[in-house]
Amino acid sequence: MTPATERPNTPAPEPSHPAPARPRLIATDLDGTLLQDDKTVSDRTVAALAAAERAGIEVFFVTGRPARWMDVVSAHVHGHGLAICANGAAVVDLHRDGLPIEVRPLAADQALAVVEALREAAPGTSFAVERSGGIFYEPEYPPFHLDPGAIVAPAEKLLHDGFAHADMPVLKLLAHHPELAPDAFLELARSVAGTYGDFTRSSPSALLEVSGLGVSKASTLARCCAERGISAAEVVAFGDMPNDLEMLMWAGTSYAMANAHPEVLAATTHRTGANTEDGVAAVIERIVERTLAG
Repeated sequence: MTPATERPNTPAPEPSHPAPARPRLIATDLDGTLLQDDKTVSDRTVAALAAAERAGIEVFFVTGRPARWMDVVSAHVHGHGLAICANGAAVVDLHRDGLPIEVRPLAADQALAVVEALREAAPGTSFAVERSGGIFYEPEYPPFHLDPGAIVAPAEKLLHDGFAHADMPVLKLLAHHPELAPDAFLELARSVAGTYGDFTRSSPSALLEVSGLGVSKASTLARCCAERGISAAEVVAFGDMPNDLEMLMWAGTSYAMANAHPEVLAATTHRTGANTEDGVAAVIERIVERTLAG
């Protein structure tokens, strides 16, 4: 577990709109939203998350991260212990070392169709395949937190039925371009391969994340909420990047971080402080205060 940061006890900017008095679930992205820039959780945020759970409000971490990168928040999941990972492709139990509870994979043949389309439309694109058991990538793919010991090979081999780990479901296909602007690459990819998967992005670089059709943070969160009898109107969501857009638009109340992507700022009506200013904690504190006030 990465230790919480030591930060001055200074208040974050006030949220631009009060949260509902009695939400039943808080859904929050991690990187650029709940986490500090050094990928830790501030003491204030740790306290706010615990207070929400004590007040009877469920908290779901909803992230593009794979389960193996969830150690930074695993100690701060109370109650159910569940988290939504890989942009909705997996629901995992952080109380049991990230054990998959549900997987919504990208079919290998659909992933191969994406690879073929992007190789033609955007020469220079390199790929990585995020499976339930780890990441595998092409030699040209840049080293974004790559796991040591991962198999390096062309994407066509990594997605072939005869691949050594073909029994592990594909959670995401990652596509990187060294020159294109991130949003332009996303628009191009959707235009040439959008029938094969759902495309989004969360990195400041031209790195796309491809899930199975219909798989997103929003669709998996909606399924988890339905199982609990929780409506969208009873959910407060936080995010900062395009991969959060569907979730923010689905939730009854949503907050864009001050540091959010322009599309996120345009799609949400509520604002809070930046991730470095404990913006999520500032809203949760208000929610808990109103909940306890009854």
